[in-house]
Amino acid sequence: MLLNLIITGVGGQGNVMASQILGRAAVQKGLRVTIGETFGLSQRGGPVMSHIRLSEEKSHGPIIPPNMANIIVGLEPMETLRILMEYGNDETVFIVNSRPIYPLNVIAGDVEYPDPEYIKSILSKSGRRLFWLEATQMAIDLGGPIMLNMIMVGALCALHDFPIETNDIKELLKGIFQETKLESNYRALDMGKDLVSNYEN
Repeated sequence: MLLNLIITGVGGQGNVMASQILGRAAVQKGLRVTIGETFGLSQRGGPVMSHIRLSEEKSHGPIIPPNMANIIVGLEPMETLRILMEYGNDETVFIVNSRPIYPLNVIAGDVEYPDPEYIKSILSKSGRRLFWLEATQMAIDLGGPIMLNMIMVGALCALHDFPIETNDIKELLKGIFQETKLESNYRALDMGKDLVSNYEN
């Protein structure tokens, strides 16, 4: 078994934390894990992409080969679209947070951000399944946008053939977060799980 997972977003969304937590949970499940991370602009808001490769038998290189991603988790829709052509394929499963984060050149009026519905349409035609999730407001209600990463991890763990479950993540979080923060992170994981479990196109 080899599973190639990409988590993509922008700086400040907790992308790297999510990839590290998933990697540690996979190791505790007895899987071999390699993680590679690429960063765009170093300041907050630049693109961040994590490659996570899970295998039962041997370790693989940290960067996923072109068009070989099994699952792409997008914390930001445009960043998901940006890597589609390089890493996606007809069997890729996409889990995407629907709310954009506008880069500075869009805010300045130099370029136009694509209509999110256009992005959704392209992604829905480009892989095996798209889960288009309105998760940002849920994260804000839980305490802030940074909770988005745990919601998306929960959504990922709800996939039928994904080898890590939300309970695996919850157990791991006990050694990472203070007890006062555990409940909100548990709730975020459960919310993400419910979003995918109850999803309808």
